[in-house]
Amino acid sequence: MLTMSNKNSQQTDEHCASTPFNYGGQAVIEGVMMRGSKALAVAVRNPEGEIVIHTESLNERIYGGRLSRTPFVRGLTLLWDALGLGIKTLMFSAEVSLEEENKTDGEPAKVFEGPAQWGMILFSLSFSILLFFVLPTFAAHQIAVWLNLGASQVVENLVEGIIRLALLIGYVWGISLMPDIKRLYGYHGAEHKTINAYEAGAELTPQSVARFSLEHPRCGTAFLLTVVVISILVYSVLPPLGLLLRIVSRLVFLPVIAGIAYEFLRFTAAHQDKAIIRLITKPNLALQRLTTREPDESMLEVGIAAFKQVLAYERSQEAVVEQTIVADAPLGQAVSG
Repeated sequence: MLTMSNKNSQQTDEHCASTPFNYGGQAVIEGVMMRGSKALAVAVRNPEGEIVIHTESLNERIYGGRLSRTPFVRGLTLLWDALGLGIKTLMFSAEVSLEEENKTDGEPAKVFEGPAQWGMILFSLSFSILLFFVLPTFAAHQIAVWLNLGASQVVENLVEGIIRLALLIGYVWGISLMPDIKRLYGYHGAEHKTINAYEAGAELTPQSVARFSLEHPRCGTAFLLTVVVISILVYSVLPPLGLLLRIVSRLVFLPVIAGIAYEFLRFTAAHQDKAIIRLITKPNLALQRLTTREPDESMLEVGIAAFKQVLAYERSQEAVVEQTIVADAPLGQAVSG
């Protein structure tokens, strides 16, 4: 599973009073990826206990150009790029955590490139669409036939939405029982706590960050639940369709639903000071309890290391150079910025 947390906001602190910091992140194998508007950094704990940090620049047109400011369109471009970045960083983290990173002339291999990346993206997208959109549509149609619902489009759409929601929750819960996924969810918790601490202006040390919440209103888990809810509403206004056209309509309207969900998430995240918004987002936060776990100190160190690396580049006016470094941070020692 690609556990993704997309958080796009603007934040300043005492060290960077006038510079906006747009960021996001996700948990990876034995590590955390953080990204800003200029660069991403993925920090991974290797078997020796060292933190390996890879940094590279981002596409300026997507994260700083007109696309990033165009409502509905920006959601699709950012989500597509985030999926690609997620696959890249997962590949990198797998190699570092298993100490299988190949080197040529002392330089790390280009693990973020190649047809394997696009193959994994295609597989991930195809699997997700089939499981969460095609299967619920087919199952709801069969249930409608068995129950002789006839032309009751609203009921059939509701059944479809319930099946889709059950699959999402069941999938997230089911894979959480796997030991490797439990650790991944721990790093997801470290990512959330680090960003929550930064937003609160707290010191970025493991002891300080540990006090903050595991939930975050702009988490990718919240996005998935929002997509499910909005899909029920959008599909309900469509005219009665046969099974094949129903499946096609789900695929055609999926980008529209994703764009709406992204804007809804941005809006609710920006208005958490309002009681009605906090009430609306409670289900999103509740679902995150399945995709996050309390991280240990070593996980927090990794999350903080990735975040500080990105933060340093966001504050710098220099071009980002792709690089991989090994931080001097043995287990149990905080990483300084």
